[in-house]
Amino acid sequence: MLEGVALGAIYGILLRLPGHSNFVGPKAQIFNVMTIAFLFGGPVVIGILTVRRAEAIEPVSVWKWIFLPWISVFVTLLTLWLFLIEGGICILMASPIALACASLGGLIAGGWGRLRKPSNLTLTCVAILPFLLAPVEACLTAPSSTRTVASEIRIHATPQTIWQNIERVPAIAPSELSTTWTHRIGFPRPIEATLSYEGVGGVRHASFERGLLFIETITAWEPQRRIAFSIKADSAHIPTTTLDEHVTIGGRYFDVLDGEYTLEPLANGDTMLHLISHQRLSTNFNGYAGLWTDAVMQNLQNSILEVIQHRCERE
Repeated sequence: MLEGVALGAIYGILLRLPGHSNFVGPKAQIFNVMTIAFLFGGPVVIGILTVRRAEAIEPVSVWKWIFLPWISVFVTLLTLWLFLIEGGICILMASPIALACASLGGLIAGGWGRLRKPSNLTLTCVAILPFLLAPVEACLTAPSSTRTVASEIRIHATPQTIWQNIERVPAIAPSELSTTWTHRIGFPRPIEATLSYEGVGGVRHASFERGLLFIETITAWEPQRRIAFSIKADSAHIPTTTLDEHVTIGGRYFDVLDGEYTLEPLANGDTMLHLISHQRLSTNFNGYAGLWTDAVMQNLQNSILEVIQHRCERE
């Protein structure tokens, strides 16, 4: 079983290296990890190799078919993280599907072995498949989808007070932000938002930690009622260490398109502040990736709304 775990982990690590620029160079990257062949097919093969090697001497239980490949996946991900091959954000997002697919591979290998023991040549062919399919899949245009994330918060303050706190956002002290899971896994915290001038056409600069900057151009300006803006990430000046290449905002796979604040006066004198944003997602597995991007954007928006709430109610 230890040999099976080691074989699965080594395969997982070797599967990642051809797609990393530090090992093959940016121009030599022909293995795209943002493919179904890699993200889904790779863990399936890890599960198959782990269980087939574990059963080299005697059959193991069905539970080990399911969970033994998890150890291989954990060892793979831990190694990639320790050697800075993969960032914590991507590892967290990939883990659920990697574990599920590894278990599927383990079940396939276990059932396969009960019916007819596969030859070493057959296993080798299975192991090579992701290496062959991922480059082909990368040549296809990934479908794009637009995601909408809506957040809201009730604030015990007038629309006038709230408006003054959303048209511009003075520097946010670290003590004003609660610690959230998105910050723990590496997403930068918001710092401030400046405004060139009031009205349509005005430009907001929304700054985040580690050099992340969004340039927001005002498209709708209704004082104390609504403010909307298009969003463009200043990707040319974002340090490469700020976000992993696969989750870079404004990059190949993900972008934030626009945002809108709407103020809704309530009967008791409170105000409901709504924040809606739209994002572009371009992967071959938008359904799965969208679960993560929606959760991240929801968390970030809630953090900003809480800062605004506390400031307005303190005033």
